[in-house]
Amino acid sequence: MIDNETPQADQSMSDGTLDRNSDNTTDNNSVSQCAELISQMKQQISQVLIGQDQVLQQSLVCLFASGHLLLEGVPGIGKTLLVKALAKTFGGKFSRIQFTPDLMPSDVTGHAIYDPKSEQFKMRKGPAFTHLLLADEINRAPAKTQSSLLEVMQEQQITIEGNAYKTETPFMVMATQNPLEQEGTYPLPEAELDRFLMKVQVTYPTTEDEVTLVKNVTTGQLNSYRLLSAIKPIAEPADIEQCQMAAANIDVDDSLFDYAVRIVAATRDWSGIRVGASPRASIALIRCARALALIRQQNFITPDEIKSVAMPVLRHRIQLSAELEIEGVAVDDVIDDILSQVDAPRQ
Repeated sequence: MIDNETPQADQSMSDGTLDRNSDNTTDNNSVSQCAELISQMKQQISQVLIGQDQVLQQSLVCLFASGHLLLEGVPGIGKTLLVKALAKTFGGKFSRIQFTPDLMPSDVTGHAIYDPKSEQFKMRKGPAFTHLLLADEINRAPAKTQSSLLEVMQEQQITIEGNAYKTETPFMVMATQNPLEQEGTYPLPEAELDRFLMKVQVTYPTTEDEVTLVKNVTTGQLNSYRLLSAIKPIAEPADIEQCQMAAANIDVDDSLFDYAVRIVAATRDWSGIRVGASPRASIALIRCARALALIRQQNFITPDEIKSVAMPVLRHRIQLSAELEIEGVAVDDVIDDILSQVDAPRQ
């Protein structure tokens, strides 16, 4: 049920390209270094993930924005493969939890056990004590087990028997879930949904990409996961943290703070939206826009970065009215309407 892996970083590829002694200011050199590292990560992952370029880009945005990622899609389109491939490029600790209806909260966080020899309780850390946690098919476990991640996602600590234990840094939860219409799924609690920085929809590849995928997997390979052996670790935890700090210090004009807030505020009184987004969504828009600017090798953000991340940032934070749901209107369509109506500042 629980699978732990600890990939080791390839020193020859990481080779100290990032200056870890720099201060919190983001200069052109640090932006360039981080963009190059991220480009190498994308190249490695693209070896096994065919036809999901946008999904890969959004996943990297979430990582370097220091957030948690929710991937949704039908089985068999590469959600778990993406997470495993990303973990292979990341030379930190990696743990996987397969969420099932009988999974208990203590299976995620850990628990105290009594040692009769020492006549003391000893703490057994769960798989959540890691750098990158894959919560596979998270919505196949009931709400009680899903909620075990609330504290660690928000505060990066886990409380066991009244004692708080810090997790590794950087720390990221990458969860996959199947659409709610599928049998045996439970909806995620709203409080947990809001803790995911982004929700990314993974769709079917194009016919051309699927042909390439089938060729790659069926030629001299027993299964698609054998392809993961070709991915080399190129980043260490310190590299990831350094680039997260660089992203957090990307320049943002006051007009763009205002633009992000106006987009989120529009969801609260938009016709057809029953529940709008909280201020956490405004924060997420700026954080993700900064990470996207870093990936694009920019030391400032523009309205385009905010528009590009708005969909995965907002789609799980708003709830449509019953009338729109009956009519079959999608959340993404409503977000598109909002983006078209809220004026962007002139560049």
